[in-house]
Amino acid sequence: MLLELHVRNLALIEKADMEFDKGLTILSGETGAGKSILIDSINVALGAKTGKGIIRNESEYAYIELLFAVDDPEKIRKIKDLDINIAEDGLLIISRKITPVRTIAKINDETVTAAKLRSLTGLLIDMHGQFEHQSLLNPASHLEFIDKLSAPEIAGVKAKLYEEYKEYAALNAELTASTDKVMREREEDILRYEIEEISSAQLRQDEEQQLLDEFRRMKNSSKISGGLSAAGNELDSDFISRAIKDMNDIAGLDSELDDIRKELSEIESLVFETKRNIDSYLSGFEYDEARFDEIEKRLDVIHRIQGKYGDDIDKILEGLETRKARLEYLENYDIRREKLIGRKAELEELLDDTCSRLTAIRMDTAGRLKARITEELEDLNFPGVRFDIEMRDTGKYTADGRDSAQFMISTNPGQPIKPLKDVASGGELSRVMLALKTVLADTDEIETLIFDEIDAGISGKTAQKVAEKLHIIGRGHQVLCITHLPQIAAMADNHYLISKSTDGNTTRTDIKRIDGEESVAEIARMMGGSELTDTVLNAAREMKGRTV
Repeated sequence: MLLELHVRNLALIEKADMEFDKGLTILSGETGAGKSILIDSINVALGAKTGKGIIRNESEYAYIELLFAVDDPEKIRKIKDLDINIAEDGLLIISRKITPVRTIAKINDETVTAAKLRSLTGLLIDMHGQFEHQSLLNPASHLEFIDKLSAPEIAGVKAKLYEEYKEYAALNAELTASTDKVMREREEDILRYEIEEISSAQLRQDEEQQLLDEFRRMKNSSKISGGLSAAGNELDSDFISRAIKDMNDIAGLDSELDDIRKELSEIESLVFETKRNIDSYLSGFEYDEARFDEIEKRLDVIHRIQGKYGDDIDKILEGLETRKARLEYLENYDIRREKLIGRKAELEELLDDTCSRLTAIRMDTAGRLKARITEELEDLNFPGVRFDIEMRDTGKYTADGRDSAQFMISTNPGQPIKPLKDVASGGELSRVMLALKTVLADTDEIETLIFDEIDAGISGKTAQKVAEKLHIIGRGHQVLCITHLPQIAAMADNHYLISKSTDGNTTRTDIKRIDGEESVAEIARMMGGSELTDTVLNAAREMKGRTV
């Protein structure tokens, strides 16, 4: 859900801070006051193309910030799949700063590309009346609408299809790989050579470090021997013995001297032990030229293997096993291929059955959806409307079946039925989406919907129907709607008044949240009363007092 919108220096808006709640939020005001600029600001924040001309006069930059709260675990997973960090509390702060030379977009204070920003949009907002972010224009989404209405009946079939197709896709990938006999034989030769090379090296874990220690010791044997001999000679001196004798001569003169005498005795024992260790080391220490050459050659072998296959011995050995498995696979490729072909035939039978079941459910749902949307469209002042859902078999297996769907419509009698995207105007498209959202009100996952131009060309009874449907959708969603119609404004759970003011030098858009009598007065203005008489105000109060 969209919680907050903050705008700075955008077109006529110097500063705007808006908080949004659930339900139906209405934005109203005189024509040209800047209502659409607010919707445009949301669009821009979510990655729509823009330019420096959008920056308010005499300002260095424009800035838009949106705060969303996401609490649906599945939607959070999808956001994370886009490699977008989302806070544990589900908050997303999206900002965009536009300067004359560049645009900077951020999500939770992390700079992102406009493409990533747009990929996030479809999870957060459905925008209607503008041609950005409009799922209704994308035929790929039409099948999703049908499946939403089919849930939960369709869920089990789709889950089965997903598992079958996952195996089928992996099997196909394996069949199409390594099909060239010459290439397979070449790869086999390379693998045999590499396996022989690594195996013959007889690598062992920790061997390299042990050899390096021994190599270093032998290479520095003269220095080690000389240093140890010198240290042993120093320890041969009898300075400790003389010190102990001197302490024994005076020990009886003061009892506190006993501790020092004991310490000297311990030092004498430690020196003796150290001298013995030095002698023992030197007695067994010798330079073996043959062993030195052997170590040097062995290290050369290890380093040569590491130079070709990587420094980590463990990973080289893991790679050896992988190469052996790959070689075995290639050597038995023809046998394996026959098994794969057999399994592919089995899977195609399973997929045919599952896809047929899926298609049957969708065809039944499409029929019901067609009837309900037609009814809703007729209710929304589309007399003689023809709405259809064209279902086709693509002939190709996918994780979503073999079906494609496209919404078709004729909005006027006598006109041929055509794809929705080729027929409907902005206002008509908004009303088609309103009809669809009304039908799918309980299944739609996108929480925030924005409607602009939805009241284009309608009035009277149709306006009242549109208002009622917006209110129905607002019970389970957050709906933002720009309107000039009092019937729609009267249904508002939240109402913002957009106005324009000037001091003679600059013009700015002002935004104010209104309720109570202020809201009544705005509805009265929208009813066409040039003067807010008691009659007009009472009519506005009566309209606002109606419930769906």
